Amino acid sequence: MNLPMGSEVRVPYTPHARYPDPAVEVLDESFLRLRLFSAGVEQLTSGLRWAEGPQWFGDGRYLLFSDIPNNRILRWDECSGATSVFRAPSNMANGLARDRQGRLLACEHLSRRVTRTEYDGSITVLADHWQGRRLNSPNDIVCQRNGAIWFTDPSFGIHGHWEGAPAEPEVPHAVYRRAADGGELQQVITGLEAPNGLAFSPDESVLYVVESRARPHRLIWAWDVGEGGALSNKRLHIDAQGPGAFDGMAVDALGNLWCGLGSDGSAGADAAALDGVRVFDPQGRAIGHVHLPERCANVCFGGAQRNRLFMASSHSLYALFVNVQGALP
Repeated sequence: MNLPMGSEVRVPYTPHARYPDPAVEVLDESFLRLRLFSAGVEQLTSGLRWAEGPQWFGDGRYLLFSDIPNNRILRWDECSGATSVFRAPSNMANGLARDRQGRLLACEHLSRRVTRTEYDGSITVLADHWQGRRLNSPNDIVCQRNGAIWFTDPSFGIHGHWEGAPAEPEVPHAVYRRAADGGELQQVITGLEAPNGLAFSPDESVLYVVESRARPHRLIWAWDVGEGGALSNKRLHIDAQGPGAFDGMAVDALGNLWCGLGSDGSAGADAAALDGVRVFDPQGRAIGHVHLPERCANVCFGGAQRNRLFMASSHSLYALFVNVQGALP
């Protein structure tokens, strides 16, 4: 279903007629157990300006995702297949998550804050300042099983009017943690150029963070997670080793990373080959690639069995059933 309101480009997409879907590329034989032979990539909706932040709501059988420049959060309904506007304006929301009570968490570029939507629809501000200075533009967000909320804060939303509003940064690019009981916001990681997507290993002993403006290559770093969110043993987990640019990511129950990928602008005619989702095993080895006709910004697992990969990709939302479940949130 296409969205007429505020649409920019509708990407025509025809699913491959044969199985296995050639859009699901096996880079290593270990990926074969994750691929479903008789499942292919589906386009669920199109006509967005920049799709981001997918988050599955199993209790309602729907997916929420952001359309940042159009200043709205959209809802795709699994039962009807319909896409509708969930919230507009959204303060140019980007990353979405759920807390342990099932409430919506949102990173808002325009208001430069992280919010929680209460059961009655009211909005609670969880973070908008650090040590008296405004955040840049919270980007991606996850909630641990213990209720702690982690989010990245690059400056993308204050670069101009497209994804927020122009402003001078008051704090460095960083990753923050908010304990389940509130308290003072913790700045847990600095020194990364534009920290972007983040995710935990299935047992939450490792935190992964994308450094999306690292040079010369885009990187994914890993830290060991200790008591109270203490981080140690920083190490390079994945190097894009070329013009590919990572954005958001999700982890499956086996510890594999499913990473939104696209060209960083230097790939030229080969850019299209990078668009989609690159899959890495827990050791950081590339094992598979889901090819899409657009750059993929962010992904999540959902569906009744947590075995459907949702891919927010530039102008469209795509989905693919796979033979693994997403890690339990």
